[in-house]
Amino acid sequence: MKKIPIKVTTMLGATLLATGATAQSPAPQATKPAAEELEEIVIYSRGVVRQQQSVSAEQIDYLPAGTSPLKAIEKMPGVNFQSADPFGAYEWSTRIVVRGFNQNQMGFTLDGIPLGDMSYGNHNGLHISRAVPSENVGRVVLSQGSGALGTASTSNLGGTIEFYSADPGADMGARVDLTGGSDAMRRGLIRFDTGSLGAAGPRVSLTVADATAEKWKGAGEQDQRMYNLKIVQPIGEKGSLTAYYNQSERAENDYQDLSFDIIRRRGWEWDNFAPDWNAALRAAVSCAASGYGSAVVCDDAYWNAAGIREDKLGYLALSLPASEALSFDLKAYLHRNEGQGLWGTPYVPTPGGAPLSVRTTEYDIDRKGAIATARWTLGTHQLEAGLWIESNDFGQARRFYPEPSLTGPTQQFTDFLTGPLLTQWQYTFDTKTQQYHLQDAISVSDDLRVNIGVKGMKVENTITTVTGPAKAGTIDVSEAFLPQAGFAYRLAEGAEFFGQYARNARAFVSANTAGPFSTTAAGFQAIKDTLQPETSATAELGLRFRASGVEGVLTAYRVSFEDRLLAIQQGPGIVGNPSVLANVGSVTTNGIEMAVNWRPLDHLSWFNSFAWNDSAFDNDYTTNGVVVPVKGKTVPDAPEFLFKSELAYDNGQFFVRADANYVDSRYYTFLNQGKVPDYTVLNGSIGYRFAKLAFVEELTLQGSVTNATDELYISTVGSNGFVNADLNGTSQTLLRGAPRQYFISLKAKF
Repeated sequence: MKKIPIKVTTMLGATLLATGATAQSPAPQATKPAAEELEEIVIYSRGVVRQQQSVSAEQIDYLPAGTSPLKAIEKMPGVNFQSADPFGAYEWSTRIVVRGFNQNQMGFTLDGIPLGDMSYGNHNGLHISRAVPSENVGRVVLSQGSGALGTASTSNLGGTIEFYSADPGADMGARVDLTGGSDAMRRGLIRFDTGSLGAAGPRVSLTVADATAEKWKGAGEQDQRMYNLKIVQPIGEKGSLTAYYNQSERAENDYQDLSFDIIRRRGWEWDNFAPDWNAALRAAVSCAASGYGSAVVCDDAYWNAAGIREDKLGYLALSLPASEALSFDLKAYLHRNEGQGLWGTPYVPTPGGAPLSVRTTEYDIDRKGAIATARWTLGTHQLEAGLWIESNDFGQARRFYPEPSLTGPTQQFTDFLTGPLLTQWQYTFDTKTQQYHLQDAISVSDDLRVNIGVKGMKVENTITTVTGPAKAGTIDVSEAFLPQAGFAYRLAEGAEFFGQYARNARAFVSANTAGPFSTTAAGFQAIKDTLQPETSATAELGLRFRASGVEGVLTAYRVSFEDRLLAIQQGPGIVGNPSVLANVGSVTTNGIEMAVNWRPLDHLSWFNSFAWNDSAFDNDYTTNGVVVPVKGKTVPDAPEFLFKSELAYDNGQFFVRADANYVDSRYYTFLNQGKVPDYTVLNGSIGYRFAKLAFVEELTLQGSVTNATDELYISTVGSNGFVNADLNGTSQTLLRGAPRQYFISLKAKF
């Protein structure tokens, strides 16, 4: 990919439909409710045996254009979502933690297609912000504890988040959005819907989105362009054939990772040196003079940093009823990705040139897979069987590119670089995934529904060395029996108990920068035949209710997390030292979640959620012969309390929304010796929809503000991993949250 010359023109299309399925697979009424029945926020998920909420496109539409759909669910109980930008889309900084599990331990899908663990250097998928334009997300479904058995994920020790893209509209139409705001933010989107092409013909939607924004501190841009196509061909009354394709081109300059020591010395506005080339040269010279041992001159800031990703994701999905009682769903998908993460590093000078070079971590994904599901209604039983297979070829390399001139930089950080001066290491990974599930949803009576089922998985990870320390071999996870059982019992109209028990396992990560392959060659040989996969057992019990004008849920849960594997960062992240793997035994989590959505008046709603979570290590562990006394310590980045409140008014024309998000203090070390303070962020939006203006069907003018009180706070923790202790506040693994930002949008529907 060349540099993305984002010059915002226009944007996107017809009315977004709130068409998504909920995560409850076996019951048609729970899986695909009719669009007219959908609420903007669904708390009362009738008949679902797990804690689950969902939001529709309308909720996402209240947010500033281009905001990640993850931001739309951060209001839900138990969700801690962080990002250093106002949109929640800057991938180096985005983190989501639910019930003490981070995003690497959760499952994510789009229309049932696996997105992997959505980590920054993802080896088996891509971030939702690159899989679909946010304006084309029809629905997001969150399961805090454990998702449906059929979820295509091998990382969901914790919950699952399912995204559903909006279907093409039934009528011909278009939507054009233009947005501008703080830091020269510009976003344009155009979507065109053909409507039904003939009585039984296909419906097609085509979207182009174009966005750019300057960083809110320092120098650089965060740009993205997306092309999105979806075709739905009805087959009979209930069947369909769906084709989906999305291409994303993203290039974003990074913010500098901070420590409390840097903040004390440099201030909250500190960032990388760019565009001050001479300052970067002076720091690099001083770093070399220190013997590369002074963190102040070597690591306080780097010349520049960026992440570049180019993705192509497509799938074909066939939904075909064979009879009134039997139906089949078949999906085949393909995903290709290439990317580079770039840092200007003083640790490797350019021979005969500048005392620095550009270090990259390079990624190349080629994965393909298929998912087959059969559903059969037999009396009071709704049976389901499914199979998911995937083949993933992942390449990863660490390279250094020259800066040959002292007079100025030659490498463009938002371009893919070529012509390295050296390759430090290069590995290829072959990952084969097989997963099955069987489930029976039994309608015991009109009031009682019971789900029982099991899934199993086998994931083989094979590493091959191209360049660097020799690592070879295969490590696998084989878990044939992972049961789930749950119930939903209706106490009265609008009130029901629910509960679930589920076991899950996590496959090993296929990368040289995370998981078992990230240690030394000798370390890998020592563990590859004995390492145990991480597993979890989740039990939850809850009460959901709905009455006139109000709905809510109260849930208690307990999670036992076994064989937790940690890769402990050694030294500054830019150096790329092999991590030290430590099995920290088990973690026990207990918690309570509550959510209430109240509609006291027509068009007025007040949503509140509260969560208490206690995630603590059960065992000390030993690394390099030293006992690390973490028993009883709180898991990093797992706040004890979360509180969210949102007040909204929308009469169909005028709308206004304000929300408050309180996040308790969080630890960023295993020994709980480093902690970031709690904070509260306020956001709001206001707008008006004008109907029937000449040839415009609807015109919406919307203004938004994020962090309205200009709260000064730490958002992301663990951007460079976690350490055991940070007594002097020097661990460079924090990112500041974005200051107050303003945006205004003009949205036209034709």
